[in-house]
Amino acid sequence: MISRLHIGIFGKVNSGKSTLLNALTLQESALVSSEKGTTTDPVYKAMEISGLGPVVFIDTAGYDDESKLGILRIEKTKDVAKKADMAIVIFSDTDIEEGISWAMALKEQNIKIIIAVNDMENNNAVEIASKLKSKLNEPIIVVNALKKRNIEEVREALIKNAPSDKEIDITGNLVSENSLVMLVMPQDIQAPKGRLILPQVQTIRELLDKKCIIVSCATAQIDETLAALNKAPDLIICDSQAFKIVNDKKPKKSKLTSFSVLFAAYKGDMETFLNGAKAIGNLTKNSNILIAEACTHAPLNEDIGRVKIPNLLKQKFGDLSVTIVSGMDFPKDLSKYNLIIHCGACMFNRKYVLSRIEEAKSQSIPITNYGIAIAHLQGVAINDSSP
Repeated sequence: MISRLHIGIFGKVNSGKSTLLNALTLQESALVSSEKGTTTDPVYKAMEISGLGPVVFIDTAGYDDESKLGILRIEKTKDVAKKADMAIVIFSDTDIEEGISWAMALKEQNIKIIIAVNDMENNNAVEIASKLKSKLNEPIIVVNALKKRNIEEVREALIKNAPSDKEIDITGNLVSENSLVMLVMPQDIQAPKGRLILPQVQTIRELLDKKCIIVSCATAQIDETLAALNKAPDLIICDSQAFKIVNDKKPKKSKLTSFSVLFAAYKGDMETFLNGAKAIGNLTKNSNILIAEACTHAPLNEDIGRVKIPNLLKQKFGDLSVTIVSGMDFPKDLSKYNLIIHCGACMFNRKYVLSRIEEAKSQSIPITNYGIAIAHLQGVAINDSSP
């Protein structure tokens, strides 16, 4: 399964970041102006690059932004670095030390970087490139973003230097060709009208690519679906909130997992999440729980993160404290929490989920995943996709 490679564009205010983005995407993706601080919030542009595949370019505010909102903008730029698999650091003047510091900080986060020197009016791009070459052992490309000169070299550098990590798939070793897979997909108030949620779509596509046999049903049709099959499913994948119901009805020989558990490995770190779930046994009515979800949807009556998981916790441990954050909101100081329970993160890339896991581990706070937490709370044995 291919996830979009996230490529951040970093540089000073008015260094040509937005112009470079427009040149790379061949579209007016970002507003360009001589006025300082034109880019405030990061600008995201999804596209396909031949030889590289699906990518998301992220244009950021200048890291030297001195406007009143500059500090907040720079914080958002730092947040982009947590998502970036690759980075283009653009230079436009001979004052290069701050840019080098950013480039080194990005490298320390295992982000592949490419250096672009923007050949602008009244600057000496060759001199800037020479200075950078003596300090950074990275690809350095002199471009003219406005005139779209050498943009193809940047694309080629992205292709050549793209991370070569082995692709992670969703279902791992749980299935093989001709495996019979049953999907139990509740279409409740949380389900988007007229379509399936992203993890369901991605899982179905991967199962088709693996030449599996797929049958799907809603929770109310489990018995009828099993009766219609001439053998027990090799694997049943359900929504985590249906774990108990499915576990009670499934054939003994069928393996059971959930979309959220699968995405725990696909987007995060399964070992860390499984270890984090052990902390559930140590919770008390005085515990503080952080629930983090990637989506920013309005709360719903049946919401799994805002309603169902808190209710399961409170039924077992009493009226403990539950804090809920969504989207990009994630506390920097996690020290007051006894456990973090994260959603399947279908709206985040793996790099960003791993950065959150590292923040939790650096502060010695256990972290787990919706599906794993629910299975643990309900005493359901699950199968994961780890080798």
